[in-house]
Amino acid sequence: MPTDLDAKSCQWTNQAAALSAFAEFTGKTQSASHIKPLHWYVASRLVVEGGFDPDDIVPRPPFRVQRRPGKPPLLHFDPDLARGGERTVLGGLKTKNVDVVVTREGIGPVLAVSCKGVTGAFRNLTNRMEETIGECTNLHITYPALVLGYLVLLRANRLVERALDDAEEVADELADAPEGTKALASNDIAMTEGGAPVEMIIRFHNALRQLAGRRGIRNDVSRYEAIGFGLVEMHGDTKGALLSSYPPSDSPLNLAGYFDMLYARYDERFVVSAPDLAKVTRRCEWDPASPGLELEALDYAPRTSETFD
Repeated sequence: MPTDLDAKSCQWTNQAAALSAFAEFTGKTQSASHIKPLHWYVASRLVVEGGFDPDDIVPRPPFRVQRRPGKPPLLHFDPDLARGGERTVLGGLKTKNVDVVVTREGIGPVLAVSCKGVTGAFRNLTNRMEETIGECTNLHITYPALVLGYLVLLRANRLVERALDDAEEVADELADAPEGTKALASNDIAMTEGGAPVEMIIRFHNALRQLAGRRGIRNDVSRYEAIGFGLVEMHGDTKGALLSSYPPSDSPLNLAGYFDMLYARYDERFVVSAPDLAKVTRRCEWDPASPGLELEALDYAPRTSETFD
């Protein structure tokens, strides 16, 4: 599935396309083009699998809801309605532009996901931790009920290319390298020759574990409700795929359970604990005959009324 990185509006994107865009990107990361498809993937998944109305999401996904009295709503694919951008959320210390936000009328932001993509310079991951904690604390001060997720991708650069420390040697090799490639500096390496993550990656993962799993609104405001952590392969036939060996399958940061955790916390706070608001906050169950569910390379199960019969 091709992804237009220059597009301004949210596109339908599955996980494989978002990861491939992250792995293949060769421009400047300041443009955020390497991570923008992940925003689109999250926003679209929150509609199809999560049952959130696309009108409540920024960036607005390319879908339209057709509501019918006495019947499950139909979901339609409608690229003309898609929009881009981020939502500005009021924090306790400052306003913050958040990558993907679900807002309920009369309630405010109820679910948000901050997406980060790290392509190298892994020595700076400690600085990333400070930003991560600060962002979470800032938003939870104003909105303690907000279900906040953090989703971070790192490039699994392997020590199959020689790590270079000498500046002149780097320059010489870059001059002879094919266009679109670069020599890796030592602090860009994520995986050893044996296939294990380097120590700084392990430390980053372990630090993030301590920030995940916030359950109730009275819990520590510096913890996220869910954190997803993934290493993306950069070599060979598996380039663009998630590294299967790390994080381990029992890690709370494993992407396999990330969205389920977000949905569980949302339902606990805004549906189960607030039955009087349930008509407003309950997530949609789409009619299984919805045209908008006939999507190319859909890689998760849609939330349908058939599933919940």
